[in-house]
Amino acid sequence: MTAHGFAKAPLVVVGDALLDRDLTGHADRLAPDAPVPVVDDCEERIRPGGAALAAYLAAADGRPVTLITGLGDDPASARLRELLDGRVEVIALPLTGPLSEKTRVLARGRPVVRLDRGDGRVRAATDAARAAVRTAPAVLVSDYGRGAADALRDELTARPPLVWDPHPRGGPPVPGTRLVTPARSEAQAFAHRAEPDEASRAQADADASSPGSHADATPGTGKPAAGAAREPAAGAVPPRGGRVAAGDAGEPAAHGPRGHELYAAAGQAAALVRHWRVGAVSVTLGVRGALLSYGDHPLLIPAPAAHDGDPCGAGDRFAATAAGLLADGALVGEALQGAVAAATAFVGAGGAAAITATAPGGTRPAPGGTGTPPAPADAGRDAPDDDPFAVAARVRAAGGTVVAAGGCFDLLHAGHVGLLQAARRIGDCLVVCVNSDASVRRRKGEGRPVNPLADRVRVLRALGCVDAVAVFDEDTPERLLAELRPDVWVKGGDYTGADLPEAAQLRQWGGQAVLLPYLDGRSSTALIARAAEGAR
Repeated sequence: MTAHGFAKAPLVVVGDALLDRDLTGHADRLAPDAPVPVVDDCEERIRPGGAALAAYLAAADGRPVTLITGLGDDPASARLRELLDGRVEVIALPLTGPLSEKTRVLARGRPVVRLDRGDGRVRAATDAARAAVRTAPAVLVSDYGRGAADALRDELTARPPLVWDPHPRGGPPVPGTRLVTPARSEAQAFAHRAEPDEASRAQADADASSPGSHADATPGTGKPAAGAAREPAAGAVPPRGGRVAAGDAGEPAAHGPRGHELYAAAGQAAALVRHWRVGAVSVTLGVRGALLSYGDHPLLIPAPAAHDGDPCGAGDRFAATAAGLLADGALVGEALQGAVAAATAFVGAGGAAAITATAPGGTRPAPGGTGTPPAPADAGRDAPDDDPFAVAARVRAAGGTVVAAGGCFDLLHAGHVGLLQAARRIGDCLVVCVNSDASVRRRKGEGRPVNPLADRVRVLRALGCVDAVAVFDEDTPERLLAELRPDVWVKGGDYTGADLPEAAQLRQWGGQAVLLPYLDGRSSTALIARAAEGAR
């Protein structure tokens, strides 16, 4: 059932199915004839893969699902039909060869090698497939570059999908698609093809100050590639160090890789929105969550936790959840929050390897289904440093990412706390820039602030997600930001693009201003009004 009590909307998944197989054992020795591990006592697990996994997960969420995909007469196709039977309605498209299979060999849960076979591609669409797309209430395209989406491009153009999960070897999403969900490296490659000069400049700016490689990832982990570089988990604080003076205005400070990754991803996502003529692009960023762009100021949706688990299938979990929530009537931002939480939980529960394909009546729930995001892990960190510049310098010297957020924080409420917790998970420290009493009075009028500056600062410093507090007396934090030079500047999602004058300032040193989802109905002004009403 949806949040409004209605049955979940049906979903049609168009894409390329795979058959996935895991051989899991343990490796305690090397082979005598070559320096390779010997994996003993392998247990075999077979499951749907590719678009079939996205369909399987959407069905496990309790919605009717139809999968339009290429299947043949080969043994792998027959096995996949068995796995989907009773769960997903399948409309088969003819293949040129056997179904693609992926076999992973794992030792103690870690991949050792992957073996691929099967080169079947979709030959053509069928009348049944065309009719299903034309009449579908909601469509997810799960493109794995094997021709299913290309065969139905005319129908998809006439009836744009809710979500298109693209693949480097597949065609572009059709104009009018509501949401496209590339991984980080995919967005970079697509943007370079679309606007090579602009994409190259954005990436060069990021790479110039961030020599390390970036994890290419689905929220909470890394999406596709084994061996992708991992970054420190959100919430990790570098060792303390001495204060370093802020750099001159003409010398950009060295910024952490996550800040520059956001800067590059935001530019690439905006370029893709324009080039593809789609409603929105969401770039998945691993432990940093997902960045959503409608072509202007991006909204960053942080992952609620970081898991060192098996990421296989997390991208399909992300796309299936986003498509399902959009089909149920959610807004794009709401759907992305649910997708980030679901993908994070999916990895924490063991990923695709935790899926056990049994008889339909005995199917265990797919990991990472829609549910309540885990609480942030802020406990146990040190108390905030009194000097925000020392905190920023220490984190920057260790190669970390400095995040800043600003506001009056007059009556601290759940909306404030949620925003600050999410902001802290973006990087390696959070500096809160708070208006002085005089600044609040000029902005809010006489009678404000209710709580004086000393009290507001003390409450903010008591939060486990806050590393330091800085005060500014002007109407805007422009001067303070010029001295602090954060990698990321955070505002609540109730702001509009016109309310982000800091965005241009952050770009001067390669930083990025982002919006974060804001808890609706919470504000200091509303609390004061209700309190005054109750006192009458």
